[in-house]
Amino acid sequence: LIMAYMGDTIYEQYIREYLIKQGISKIGELQKKSLDYVSAKSQRYHLERLMDKHFLTEEELEIVKWGRNAKGARSKHADIVSYRLATGIEALLGKLYFQRNVERIKEIMEFIVGEES
Repeated sequence: LIMAYMGDTIYEQYIREYLIKQGISKIGELQKKSLDYVSAKSQRYHLERLMDKHFLTEEELEIVKWGRNAKGARSKHADIVSYRLATGIEALLGKLYFQRNVERIKEIMEFIVGEES
């Protein structure tokens, strides 16, 4: 859960920066648009896209599973499956951050926002 805690920050910062760069200048609109990415349901959707497209390595998938299965992961605002999968993608981003693999974080986040090359 520590990796997911860090990964949540990385994920949200990337999305906020992405939306601001899109020219959205009203806070309410930024918050509304961010839900397309940062809610547990949205993160589950984006993780499933990453998996369906075989974008993640076997090692990365293992980290996602490890994060998904972490004890104590609960939410009042999302179904348990979505919340656990969201925790998995956050754990992956946190682990990559501590490995100083900024380039891979960027690749994953660009895929999520639809800017993959």
